[in-house]
Amino acid sequence: MKIEDAVNSKIPSAQIKAAINVRYTANYLSALQNSFMAKYHITMPQFNILRILRGAKEMISVNTVKDRMIEKSPNTTRLMDKLIDKQLISRERCEDDRRVVYVQIAEKGLELLKQIDESISDSNLMPHNLTDDEANLLSDLLDKLRG
Repeated sequence: MKIEDAVNSKIPSAQIKAAINVRYTANYLSALQNSFMAKYHITMPQFNILRILRGAKEMISVNTVKDRMIEKSPNTTRLMDKLIDKQLISRERCEDDRRVVYVQIAEKGLELLKQIDESISDSNLMPHNLTDDEANLLSDLLDKLRG
């Protein structure tokens, strides 16, 4: 569906059309992702935290996690608290500086990510209607858009 049809409006320029299309498509993908993650009882930001911690392979500070988040969120600590409650991650205070908190993915979190990884490629979260060349071009254009 063309963006003009989706928003039922004439768009005055190619630049505005691109900006509207990026926002509209981001919201569309976000809704798909949220629906998919609901099956695993986590949110996309929580999934992002789990992926960051899996990639770190060791305890890292909460601030490092915040820096690596795709969607920056002021409530990252609350998101982590929920993951701790679900026993998906663990937390430890720094002995030298009580203000510093370290987190690490738990075995249960690794198992959940494995389940998600196995089913994500079969889902509609990935742009199956784009070729690899088209997906790379889109990614390059989005990188260019951010400067």
